[in-house]
Amino acid sequence: MTCPFIPFLDLRAGNEVMRKELDRAWRNVLAHGRFTGGPEVETFESEFADYCGSTHCIGVGNGTDALELILAALGVGPGDEVIVPGNTFVATAEAVCALGAFPRFVDVLPTTLEIDPDAVEEAVNHRTVAVIAVHLYGQMAEVDRLERIAAKHGLALLEDAAQAHGARFGGRRAGSVGRAAAFSFYPAKNLGALGDGGAVMTDDDEIASRGRQLANHGRARDSHWAHDVSGRNSRLDTLQAAVLSVKLPKLDEQNRKRRALVQHYREQLPRRCMPLGLHGLAESVHHLAVVQVRDRVAATHALSIAGIGWGLHYPVPCYRQPAFAEFVDEKLPVIDRAAERILSLPLSPTMTVAQADRVCQVLAGLRGRS
Repeated sequence: MTCPFIPFLDLRAGNEVMRKELDRAWRNVLAHGRFTGGPEVETFESEFADYCGSTHCIGVGNGTDALELILAALGVGPGDEVIVPGNTFVATAEAVCALGAFPRFVDVLPTTLEIDPDAVEEAVNHRTVAVIAVHLYGQMAEVDRLERIAAKHGLALLEDAAQAHGARFGGRRAGSVGRAAAFSFYPAKNLGALGDGGAVMTDDDEIASRGRQLANHGRARDSHWAHDVSGRNSRLDTLQAAVLSVKLPKLDEQNRKRRALVQHYREQLPRRCMPLGLHGLAESVHHLAVVQVRDRVAATHALSIAGIGWGLHYPVPCYRQPAFAEFVDEKLPVIDRAAERILSLPLSPTMTVAQADRVCQVLAGLRGRS
């Protein structure tokens, strides 16, 4: 008997449980016809700012735009250097490069694969203006230590919270730490739209004002026809905002389900499949269920044969991508070792314990090979 396929991420099932509310949101937007700048945008911005414990939320086109707008609002430019972890998604480094600045890649902690605060401090030099704390895989970086380093050297601490909607560290939500935070609402995120979307989150009035202006073609605050600076077009459209307002009240419960499934993985996986470490002050939202295995080829082959989806995040680290070769002058051993071993297992809020058990059983059958 063939077992049903287990998807890596089941977006269809996740959206189906909210189908009636999503349909209602769509009908409301159709009825008023304000597909850009509609009232749902301001409503979601207020809701998400309150959720994160921040003052300002500016809805933008995507998470990459959010990062670029934050850096631009801070005045980051040519000759400046921004410290980023070498294992982040490429968008983090792309945003730095788009402003003409240099990404300074640093290594990560071997337990959590989050940015190493000691490596950050060692990398600071007279060109350094900012540090981007990437909350990778749903766990926040050690923001307490990073805050002290940033304050000591006069740097802007920024959050790349694209994978950390609802995560906490020391009781504080992602999006409420440092000068500003960037979020992505790509459909696969914990809080995902039905298309692209992003947000800038900050308590800084000047960053909020400047970021909103830059995202709206540099338009003057007091005139629709005057453009004080050269900006861009980066808007969170009305329909996506309406969708996100439907999904936001359910985020904590869905994150709880993710945590329960990952805990089940931790208890049932064979010892050769090592889950990433969890910091004692962190409450991860497990955007991804990442383990490290010795023989990834064997593990992925076994999963595929069994009809189980899987992912790799990221087998070629950002700092080793050809696009950023000019910024690299040393190897990052923790990242390089992990890149050969990381494997992302299926994880969705609608996933069942029985499905997680089947994943574990398939991986347990690799004894002696992984």
